[in-house]
Amino acid sequence: MTSTAPALIDPVILWTAIIGLAVGSFALRFAFIGIVGGRAMPDWLMRHLRYTAVAIIPALVAPLVAWPAPTGGTPSLPHVAVAALTLAVGYLTKNVLLAMGTGAGSFVLLLYVSG
Repeated sequence: MTSTAPALIDPVILWTAIIGLAVGSFALRFAFIGIVGGRAMPDWLMRHLRYTAVAIIPALVAPLVAWPAPTGGTPSLPHVAVAALTLAVGYLTKNVLLAMGTGAGSFVLLLYVSG
């Protein structure tokens, strides 16, 4: 029985990636805060920016519901049921925090009950 150590990444490649990501992140933030920060944004752009948060949360959650890691990527009833309940609470109450709290609580409760 042979044991193989995990492959280590080259430190030069690692630090190049870290520095590149840091510079890119700074440049993106500076473009909005440093260059455009003192100017008024057009109304059409402000209307579109209002929907940014509404688009990001589902984009982060949808893969976790469609391909949950604990089941090996197979959709599971608890994940879909909790997603449907969270969507219903969010739609009916128009309260993001209540919807997220309901989703988290119901998921923990459902997993506790189902074993």
